[in-house]
Amino acid sequence: MTIIDELLANGPVITDGAWGTQLQLRGLPIGHSPDGWNLEAADKVEEVPRAYVDAGSDVVLTNTFRANRLALESEGLAEKVSDINRIGAEISLRAADGKAKVFASIGPSGKILMMGETSEEQLREVFEEQANILAQAGVDAIVIETMTDLAEAKIALAAAKQTGLPVVCCMVFDSGKELDRTMMGNNIEQVAKELTDAGADAIGANCGQGIITYIEICKQFAAVSDLPLWIKPNAGIPKVDDDCVIYDSTPEEFAASARALVEAGASFVGGCCGTEPETIAAMKRQLS
Repeated sequence: MTIIDELLANGPVITDGAWGTQLQLRGLPIGHSPDGWNLEAADKVEEVPRAYVDAGSDVVLTNTFRANRLALESEGLAEKVSDINRIGAEISLRAADGKAKVFASIGPSGKILMMGETSEEQLREVFEEQANILAQAGVDAIVIETMTDLAEAKIALAAAKQTGLPVVCCMVFDSGKELDRTMMGNNIEQVAKELTDAGADAIGANCGQGIITYIEICKQFAAVSDLPLWIKPNAGIPKVDDDCVIYDSTPEEFAASARALVEAGASFVGGCCGTEPETIAAMKRQLS
């Protein structure tokens, strides 16, 4: 039995919410590397997963979303890739304190494969490097998230799978007439089939849209896949007010749709951009 099976034995699993906006509330400067803050302000970073655990999260992620070597290069932090990932894992493990599981976050490289900005070999190397560091730090599983390119997602998935840990892989769906395709034009059936064939232990969607529209995305996934579904929508549509990004869905409004998301087939439910510990607490109340 994998950790995913163990978690799902008790019904829908509540994950965490947004990280970037929570770090900014704690003093992360705009434009500063969130992942680099693991080295500079570990105590502030730790407040984020701890707040989600206190709110009722069964799973929390790590502050390692942009901590692959390619993404860190643009921040001048490539040579600190090992420390950033290791400390990021240690922070969340410490915050979870056995009350929640820790799934390590791996996000996109920031390079476009089809434009020749990187190669499949280079992507494989950087994702294997990151995944191995996180696995050695003791995380429970790995989440490949916010992917827009199915080819890159599969490379990251293969790299994470070689650690022996369970791997969740999810894409962003916000393109096409019905907003049910990835930026590269992949539909849900294609994504589900290719990620399943590539060995994902769970699949799904995050970011991109609010919870109402992701309910339909979830239904489409459930119609074509038997794998557990991981769904983390944004808190509605962002608006800019006095240079501040504001999301139009309150924690209560977001949580009110949580049961519909579970009924649509979601196994893991949480939030992405604009969500907060109060969102998770409200979801916990709705699903209890």
